Amino acid sequence: MSCIHDLIKNQETYHADAAQSVLEVAQAMVDRNIGAVPVLREGCLVGVFSERDLMRRVVVEGRDPARTMVGEVMTENPLTVQPEADLETCIFLMRRHGFRHLPICQDQVLHGMVSMRDIILHDLSEKDDEVRMMRAYIHSA
Repeated sequence: MSCIHDLIKNQETYHADAAQSVLEVAQAMVDRNIGAVPVLREGCLVGVFSERDLMRRVVVEGRDPARTMVGEVMTENPLTVQPEADLETCIFLMRRHGFRHLPICQDQVLHGMVSMRDIILHDLSEKDDEVRMMRAYIHSA
């Protein structure tokens, strides 16, 4: 089983600053087609801002996204995993806590963000490789 860092090591992770406006971060999320972003303050992870936060804490409450800072409406102190965590642990935590994005940190230093989609696509790729090897074996026999 590979560790989570292997899955995201070539990934560029967009992150927001707690002082950015919700509108600015939401636009960046739309542009990058991502559902959640890690939020940093002075280089350390302090939260995650997700589509769910946008709906619950901005839209439903009638806040102005141009005047609301992400730090006011993010999910604070998110659960994180260390880069050495295995994929099964990440899936277990996501399912148990009901979220689809998990920051990867070591000592509050962000290394990346993994989504359930990343894990599923990785798993499908591994399954495709297994099927190809099985077919090659059957064909050669």
